[in-house]
This record gives sequence, structure tokens and C-alpha cells, in this order.
Amino acid sequence: MHRNSKLLFEKYAQGHFSPAAKVLEIGPDVSPSSYRAIVDPKQERMWDTVDFPRNFTTTFTLTNEYSFPIESDAYDLVLSGQVIEHVRKIWVWMKEVARVCKPGGLIVTIGPVSWPYHEAPIDCWRIYPEGMKALCDDAGLEVLTCTTESLEAKEFNFTIPGRSPEWQDNFTRRVFRILDKVRFPVECAYDTITIARKRS
Repeated sequence: MHRNSKLLFEKYAQGHFSPAAKVLEIGPDVSPSSYRAIVDPKQERMWDTVDFPRNFTTTFTLTNEYSFPIESDAYDLVLSGQVIEHVRKIWVWMKEVARVCKPGGLIVTIGPVSWPYHEAPIDCWRIYPEGMKALCDDAGLEVLTCTTESLEAKEFNFTIPGRSPEWQDNFTRRVFRILDKVRFPVECAYDTITIARKRS
């Protein structure tokens, strides 16, 4: 999980996570996840997780990326961050994500736009807002917010799309900090965040 993804979540999505909301997170990074830690891990809330077998326990275990072992219309909020780029048939997957969300519920998706190729075990997509809007429409979702941004870029004079500074090697990060002072472009992450409502 990189910093820009967390910053976008804080700015656009965090306010939608009320204590009473039943949440499903797809593909958490750790347990509890980085997003849950932002919302407030001490709150008693229903926060389930689903993923392929990991080195930590999830609520549900996948055997197929397009079929969740979850009943339909089960969650108020369905969240995925840094997952969609690793799904081959995103148009099939998005309909499954919508299936487990309650009518009127929200789906929050964050995906990288500038991040270099990274297998986990595959890497397939970079999606801009128009692409996300098309996917959501096809899955029966109404887009409320969809934007590509780099909030971490605000720390620098001039940036180019790439990796978050915390994921760059130490030498590169130090050189960029020095060169930023003379307005040399610094590499930062750009991500697309989408918040969509499942139509009733």
C-alpha cells in the first residue's frame, strides 16, 4: 500500500464509513488493513475481508476471482484498493463486486495509474476515470466521485507520474529531494479513486 492511495482514501472515502456500516474489503494488504486503520480499528464494526489464501486470515477465501463465496446484497460498503489492476476480466469482476453490495450501498475502488508493472501474480490494467465510469455503468452502478490525482505531489515543486517516494530506493529518494529544490521533476504516484452507488 502506498501513501497516495491512503491519502485519496482519507480525502474522498473515509467519511462514508459510518460505525454502523457493514464493510467488505477485497484484497486487504495486511490484517487489519491500512484502510481499516485509517477509519478507526478500535471501533466495533463489521469489517469482513475476502482474498485468495494469504499469510494472514481473511473472513472469506477465494478460489475464483470472479465468484465470491458471499451472499448477494450483503454489504453497505465494498472496498478494494490496489486490487483492480491485478484482475484479468475487470468487467466480470466489477459485476461480482456489485452483486455483494446492498442496493443503495457504496463501492470504493482505488487503483494505480502511474505505478510501474508489478506482478501479484499478474498486472493487467491502469484505468482512468472514463474507463471506471464505463465499468461502473456496465455493473449497474452510479458514479458519485471518480478522479485521478496525486495528493502526495503537493509536497514537491514539480512532479512526474511514477512510484510513491516511500517505494523508491533510498538513493533515488535522496536525489529527488535535492533536485526538487531546483524544480527538477520528482516521481510521485497517481491513482484513480471511484466511489459508486449500487442502483436500487
